[in-house]
Amino acid sequence: MEDKRLAATARLLEIMDTLRRECPWDREQTFDSLRSNTIEETYELADALLDHNMEGIKEELGDLLLHVVFYSKLGEEQQAFDYAQVVDALCDKLIYRHPHIYGDIHAATPAAVKENWEALKLRKKNRKSGTLGGVPRSLPAMVKAFRIGEKAAATGFDWEKREDVWAKVKEELGEVEAEMAGTDRERLEGEFGDLFFALINACRLYGVDPEAALERTNKKFIRRFNYMEERAVSEGHSLHELPLGRMEEFWQEAKRTEK
Repeated sequence: MEDKRLAATARLLEIMDTLRRECPWDREQTFDSLRSNTIEETYELADALLDHNMEGIKEELGDLLLHVVFYSKLGEEQQAFDYAQVVDALCDKLIYRHPHIYGDIHAATPAAVKENWEALKLRKKNRKSGTLGGVPRSLPAMVKAFRIGEKAAATGFDWEKREDVWAKVKEELGEVEAEMAGTDRERLEGEFGDLFFALINACRLYGVDPEAALERTNKKFIRRFNYMEERAVSEGHSLHELPLGRMEEFWQEAKRTEK
């Protein structure tokens, strides 16, 4: 098995060298030009993971691995780093952050491992960046909020009991409702942001991935809305021609078909 893995990696690196030399498209790529493609590939992998599509996961992992190899090749050409240095740095990091495996630290639970991991990460980072300095700026807002909550909680700044978060959610909901009576859109936006942040923290405390939860609801809504449109067409109408009450009937039908 090990020989197969090494052979596959060597084949990929050789192909990358060839493409970089001979393919007009690959030759002109830079760190900047590949960035948006890398983000897109990451989201495609996320979709496959959400669907538990094993064939899709395998394909998207390959696409993402190509980007790792591509960036490593660019780094090699600029004499900044190469693929071996990328992998060796990763191995060193994994060993450093798993002292309960490679050292004398005791961590018997996943929570203890994660707490130790965050502490070690902070120790390695530039102290000026602080606890939250390692959260990437380019993360989508929901994912960023989740990671901020995780990192803050690792310092002990968290609710004593997870049930306590609901008081914060209710408080923020009340502030949204109060602000809706006014005309200051910026303040209203800020209160909605506070409410979202509290809900995302609730997801974290209850072990729910908010991104996956919302995407599941998105797909459910699309599925039911498509059913409504198809039912309207079957009766010779477009959806916008129907009264709201008839739409609601179709919506309830769609829900019943899922049970």
